[in-house]
Amino acid sequence: MSSQLPETASGGSALGVTPVRPVGEIVFALVILSLGIVGFVAGAGIMTPSSASDIGPRAFPFLVSGLLVVIGIGLIIQLLRGHVGVADEGEDVDPTVKTDWLTVAKLVVCIAVHTILIVPLGWPVAAAVLFFGAGWSLGAKPWWRNALIAVALALVLQYVFAGLLGVSLPAGFLLEGVSFLNG
Repeated sequence: MSSQLPETASGGSALGVTPVRPVGEIVFALVILSLGIVGFVAGAGIMTPSSASDIGPRAFPFLVSGLLVVIGIGLIIQLLRGHVGVADEGEDVDPTVKTDWLTVAKLVVCIAVHTILIVPLGWPVAAAVLFFGAGWSLGAKPWWRNALIAVALALVLQYVFAGLLGVSLPAGFLLEGVSFLNG
């Protein structure tokens, strides 16, 4: 089933209504295109050591940026030709329900507290507070299970990123002596 209305010789649709440009989809395509352009500009600033081979540190950013530019341009062309996506029926979404701004505010506060706690307490403690706060604000019950899961998830992520991958995440004063949790 085509999402286009049949056009008449005068350029309007057969139903007498002119087709509407999908502004939201065009904005999305422009954002994709912009991300590709920004990636090229940022990738060009990467310093390449003289010992680098033909494929240096710029290759991957340029590849991803090129794909974003091609996809963005392709989307814009398709949208301007009238090939738009079919609107969803709104499966499980109730459009009459209002936004729960209290939950949104709780999540924003959790993220802010997380960023504040990273330096003085370390990433695992800050992440555990973030995970616990997000679960609490979204209604996780009981609170003690939420806290245990938050601590376990923060420690596992600290081990994977800092211990195994060598990413520099500050362990904080509580876990400073634990060698496998330091990046």
